Amino acid sequence: MKLIMISIFVLGAMMAPAQTIRDFSLTDTQNETYTFSQLKGEHLTIIDFWASWCKPCLKAMPVMEEMYLKNKNSGVNIIGINCDGPRSVSKVAPLVNALGISYSILLDVNNDLMKDLEVTSLPTLLIIDNEKKVVYRHEGFAKGDEFKIQEEIEILLTK
Repeated sequence: MKLIMISIFVLGAMMAPAQTIRDFSLTDTQNETYTFSQLKGEHLTIIDFWASWCKPCLKAMPVMEEMYLKNKNSGVNIIGINCDGPRSVSKVAPLVNALGISYSILLDVNNDLMKDLEVTSLPTLLIIDNEKKVVYRHEGFAKGDEFKIQEEIEILLTK
């Protein structure tokens, strides 16, 4: 009976419809507004939700920069979504500069996009395909996670 229940749960999870990204618009640290459509990758888009006070986020960002540089010529773009509130958002631009991040960073000060995409922990990484479907979700960050994420990117690029 336990095996049947587990099988039903797994099958239900596999058949659940993928979450879809709406064409959101947010501002960057220079107060310029960008939409998802403007920044999405040719094949895949990675959205990385993070905050300046989140230690795992700060460890993940240089790794995300390496992934960005490795994959950008394959049609993969990364969009960093900062979730700092109004009191700490002023720390974002200096932090991004200090870490040498070259991918786009947008500000979700009220956490509207974060709520819309049901992101409940930071960091959370989403990989979105050409149909604006979330095809991969990764929460948290620990050393070695970059290998799992890169493997998933490579699998998705071959589909």
